Amino acid sequence: MLENLQHGLIVSCQAPVGSPLHDPSIVAAMAQAAVIGGAKGVRIDTPAHVRATREKLPDTLIIGLWKQHIPGSEVYITPHFEDARAIADAGADIIAIDATLRDRGNADTLQTLIPRIGDELGKLVMADADSIEGAIAAAQAGADCVGTTLYGYTSQTQHLSPPGWDLLQQLVEQLEIPAICEGGIASPEMAKTALQLGAHAVVVGGAITGIDLKIQAFQAIFPQSRRI
Repeated sequence: MLENLQHGLIVSCQAPVGSPLHDPSIVAAMAQAAVIGGAKGVRIDTPAHVRATREKLPDTLIIGLWKQHIPGSEVYITPHFEDARAIADAGADIIAIDATLRDRGNADTLQTLIPRIGDELGKLVMADADSIEGAIAAAQAGADCVGTTLYGYTSQTQHLSPPGWDLLQQLVEQLEIPAICEGGIASPEMAKTALQLGAHAVVVGGAITGIDLKIQAFQAIFPQSRRI
């Protein structure tokens, strides 16, 4: 399964909660458009969106996750085993989880969550990391691939700006599992750089499907524009 992703594009098809685009049928349509355009896989949030996407794309590789907010913890990407089960039942092939070393509150630990996803759900695990230390811990726990997903998005790395080129190089050099570059890829040239640095595959989200954020960026230069 991971071999099919090698040197390929994965499109993250997500929309902010509250956006008209945050709808299962619309997310599934974005995913379908991405695959028609040549994407080898898609990354989808929430069971409902994964299920709708699977119905539209029965043979496409889906990386699924479920963003859940835990009181007292910053961890939010598929933090519990039951979240992973819901994503698996919806049709995801790979389950993405938070692989940072942050306090997980009442979430499952990496050492328990990753093996259970493989053993009980029969799914591969993508570890979303922000540092080489977290990535190593996830790999030791049995993760099948690791991404630079959270580089620059945690309190420990907020002073850094994605893409995480330095983290990607560390992942490629120090781990035996595939390293996926995700976060901050804003152009084809940046995606090419990721592949040149040894990325197994590249995830692109906002640059392709981030309509809401792009509108906000343009809106900044039209301060008098009326929003409907």
